[in-house]
Amino acid sequence: MQHTIVILDGYTENPGDLSWDGFAGLGSLTVYDRTKEEEILSRIGDADIVITNKTPLGREIIEKAPNIKYIGVLATGYNVVDTQAAKEKGIPVCNIPTYGTDAVAQFAFALLLEIAHHVQHHSDAVKQGRWTSCPDFCFWDYPLIELAGKTMGLIGYGRIGQAVARIARAFGMVVIAYDSYQDPKHQDVYVSLDELLQRSDVVSLHCPLFEATKGIINKETIAQMKDGV
Repeated sequence: MQHTIVILDGYTENPGDLSWDGFAGLGSLTVYDRTKEEEILSRIGDADIVITNKTPLGREIIEKAPNIKYIGVLATGYNVVDTQAAKEKGIPVCNIPTYGTDAVAQFAFALLLEIAHHVQHHSDAVKQGRWTSCPDFCFWDYPLIELAGKTMGLIGYGRIGQAVARIARAFGMVVIAYDSYQDPKHQDVYVSLDELLQRSDVVSLHCPLFEATKGIINKETIAQMKDGV
């Protein structure tokens, strides 16, 4: 059986260095670099396989597209798809839960180290000759934060949260986590959300965006945190 396949925003995942041949082998393939909201329905057309990364597929689109049999999300998060609407029409929705685990964890620490050391600022200062003209060997414009001994609170302890935890422990940090779906293997890590907010020196979010997590960091939760978090 030949499928009609549409990829709505292929550029974000494949700017030209990868191949779509695997998809092409399944049928007639059309790849769009980007798709505006008003173009979504017309571009889906009669396709039975629809692939997206961040192009939203809401209830209206799913109900009006007549032939969709499968929706693939080229990402870990699948909040861009109205999964309830898809379920009602018997359309499976699949994501890729492992594709960016290490990259996201690494980037989380890239951001944290920038906060802790102001790397870009001090790099620019060195290039401007400010260190060589400094009367002291040690040069800094901001206090540098040592991570060892600090407590990292992870909201969400799935694959990415656990990858971040491994890096944090390598830096000598204490790791605590809050997750509404708790794995018995990690009971020693879990605390309540209130306790996490109150104890953590660093709070890092690695949870999907659902109604239950939308706005989880707000005026009230920030008020529970330590000053400077």
